[in-house]
Amino acid sequence: MSIPLSPHSIPDALPGPPFFGALLRVVWQHVRDRMLQAIHEAGFVDFQETHFAVFSFPLPDGIRPSELARQKRMSRQAVNYLLSQLEDLGYVERRAADGSDRRLVYLTPRGHEVVAAIFGCLRQLHEQWSKEVGKERFDDFVDVLKQLSTKAQEPTNR
Repeated sequence: MSIPLSPHSIPDALPGPPFFGALLRVVWQHVRDRMLQAIHEAGFVDFQETHFAVFSFPLPDGIRPSELARQKRMSRQAVNYLLSQLEDLGYVERRAADGSDRRLVYLTPRGHEVVAAIFGCLRQLHEQWSKEVGKERFDDFVDVLKQLSTKAQEPTNR
């Protein structure tokens, strides 16, 4: 039986706070701030930070609202509220696929323009950070993130 470690009993050999989760959060907040700034600079000033819940990987393209809610780990009510906002702003639309009565979520041309602003911002950040820490180190960092994200998506035996 193992006893969980308290913050005060963490061996000195392990790095101390802030731990990697907090560091990832700080970097992620910076990335989101930069993306929102790029979106606003591209002229989409009505886009709000909460809209990133829908405008995150994977992007909605022919997905049922209930599946979108499951992917984003949100309630269906919360997703439908955001989708209504985004529809009113012209970023997404819900429409039935050919031969079906079920309405699916699709990006509109305006929504695709927001995605282009996001991708442009991410390319700039990638280039900037690659220069800042060195291309090889940054490529290794991205490879580690890819490996960990793949592992994090595997089912766990709890």
